[in-house]
Amino acid sequence: MKYYIINTGYFYADGGVMFGAIPKAAWKKRYDAGDANDCRLVMRSLLVLADDGRVILVDAGVGTKQLKKLASYKFSGLLDLRQGLLQLGVKAEAVTDVVLTHLHFDHCGSVTLKDEETGELSLSFPHARHWVSRAQWENFLSPHPLEKDSYFLEDMMPVEEAGLLQLVEADCEMGSSGVSLRLYDGHTPGQLVPYIAAPDKTVVFPGDVVPLAAHCSPAWISAYDTSPLISYHEKIRLLEEAVDKGQQLIFCHDAYTPQTFIRRAGKYYSLYGNF
Repeated sequence: MKYYIINTGYFYADGGVMFGAIPKAAWKKRYDAGDANDCRLVMRSLLVLADDGRVILVDAGVGTKQLKKLASYKFSGLLDLRQGLLQLGVKAEAVTDVVLTHLHFDHCGSVTLKDEETGELSLSFPHARHWVSRAQWENFLSPHPLEKDSYFLEDMMPVEEAGLLQLVEADCEMGSSGVSLRLYDGHTPGQLVPYIAAPDKTVVFPGDVVPLAAHCSPAWISAYDTSPLISYHEKIRLLEEAVDKGQQLIFCHDAYTPQTFIRRAGKYYSLYGNF
């Protein structure tokens, strides 16, 4: 089992949105922001080379199809994910599985490509099963008005049309790969969190359940979360297990802290190791 963290690019989000009800005087001590309250965020993907031969990609960044519509996010440093995989010795055609934590544009945009001249859509990973929770897929097709701007049908419909959509209805194992998928609600319905059984530890990719290291404080909940009260309890569920079992967390959006372990600090949690 080997895994590689891939940075697919950067964007900016408003700090007030990223930290919800937490005052700026508090959150700015733990996450940098510019004069306009803009926080620099990264989009991380994870490549897992499993012992059973599977080549698993977790999340896929924003891609390039909707950049004009999303100009306010000021995307930069975008990586062609297929080229990024080639640098690690993996062809896009060799990817066997794509796990999408959820279907917001910054997590699944690179799953499909668009020809600029013809407008034709194609798959970036044409032989891969694309794992999505059923709850998230149904929400993607009929989103709440507060969440609908986070979804683009062209990111995922070609996957379904190709018969490569794998819907997940409950916590499950990905065969004998050593990767398991668990369901978490709050940020959006049915977010998938992969647990990777690396040789010396379990690695967790919590996605937007815990997008930044600063969000390890349970009450620090993003205003992007559609059900914040659920987010609070789901986050504690994830963090408690991470502490008890010594699991390592990889933060999908933290531009400054890629990964860390956590421990209890009174009623809160603190970080240690592998910042």
